[in-house]
Amino acid sequence: MTTPFDEDPLKPRKPGLLGGLRASFLTGLVVIAPVALTVWLIWALMGWVDSFVLPLIPANLRPEHYIGINLRGVGVIIFLIFTVIVGWIAKGLIGKSMIRVAESLVARMPVVRSIYSGVKQIAETVFAQSERSFEKACLIQYPRKGIWAVGFISTTAKGEVNKKAETGSDLLSVFVPTTPNPTSGFLLFFPREDIVELDMSVEDAAKLVISAGLVYPGEADPDDPRLKAKPRK
Repeated sequence: MTTPFDEDPLKPRKPGLLGGLRASFLTGLVVIAPVALTVWLIWALMGWVDSFVLPLIPANLRPEHYIGINLRGVGVIIFLIFTVIVGWIAKGLIGKSMIRVAESLVARMPVVRSIYSGVKQIAETVFAQSERSFEKACLIQYPRKGIWAVGFISTTAKGEVNKKAETGSDLLSVFVPTTPNPTSGFLLFFPREDIVELDMSVEDAAKLVISAGLVYPGEADPDDPRLKAKPRK
């Protein structure tokens, strides 16, 4: 006859009914949460765009005037069509001339010109169809030596920044994102020799930052001694 004291304390116990249900529930959350959050964000974004676009459309021209149902996403379609038309006109000679005249008028307004120039630079950086992007992911010692942070190399520092730094070597501009929101961060300038470039892609490094170090790119290292440890019997 065995007693509870005769059981091996190192032997893993089989999960009970509640443990199995809990594991299944957590697995279901892992599957459902990303899909539900993505659908919710798209649905909310469509509603936000509709709330701005549809009030600009006359009531007798809206779809619900004819079918009696408020279709979400109609404002998004109208916005996309309008944006394409504006872009097509802006690429032409007449459109470029109109833009130059409008920008010259805005440049004469002290407060408006500052806001317009800042928004325009951000829009050109984010939406312009160019090859400018982060070059590589890297490691830098920040905020002090001995502490490493993941950064993204953007460009080589130029002009006054590189000239007045007087480091004796090229400076690279590095964007150091915050966790878990990588859209905010710090723009830092490092000498080239102080930057350790990573082999992982920019996308994988972004996943690492967003997940707060929980998601590492690539497969497990086969030489990791922890993988070679023998399981307990």
